[in-house]
Amino acid sequence: ARMMATIGVTRGLGDHDLKVYNSNIHIKPFLSCVPEVHIYDLTQYEHCPDDVLVLGTDGLWDVTSDQEVATVVIDVLMGYEPNDPCRYTMAAQELVMRSRGVLKDRGWRLANDKLGSGDDISVFVIPLGGPGNYS
Repeated sequence: ARMMATIGVTRGLGDHDLKVYNSNIHIKPFLSCVPEVHIYDLTQYEHCPDDVLVLGTDGLWDVTSDQEVATVVIDVLMGYEPNDPCRYTMAAQELVMRSRGVLKDRGWRLANDKLGSGDDISVFVIPLGGPGNYS
């Protein structure tokens, strides 16, 4: 979670003089402001209302695997009519709730009793089909 046990990666991009905790090693050479970009050309594929992009912060991904996210999204989407736009909001809400967990006497816990996310959790479930493709 921290770059060289010192700072969160995104918080260190502008800190040129920051050094690794308890050392004389400068962190700047280990950070890059160049993003990793993947291009997915939506025009190359046909999409149905169940085809979505899940965009989430590390609060989601720290405690929820890709497969778990896919399972939750599929389960929620199947509970709604394909032309119901609230289905995407409900899928995002369910992902947030499952990643946070429930408050128990030992803190926020997931269904498997592991710790829930202690980080912020923001999730977008974005339909790829577009409004013209819903029937």
